[in-house]
Amino acid sequence: MIDLNTATAEELDSVPALKGHGFEIVRYREERGRFTSLRQLDEVPGLSGKTEGVADQITVAESP
Repeated sequence: MIDLNTATAEELDSVPALKGHGFEIVRYREERGRFTSLRQLDEVPGLSGKTEGVADQITVAESP
């Protein structure tokens, strides 16, 4: 499982549904803070409606 809050752009790009969007996801996280749910991926530019089926590969770990 890849943690949405700690993964690098390259790790995120390894998920087929997210391929090519790793940089945007990391930038979104840096600008707006930690993800609290997978649904927030729809707010990342270019990903709205394209994240079906990522829950088996991506997780959102709780804050330390």
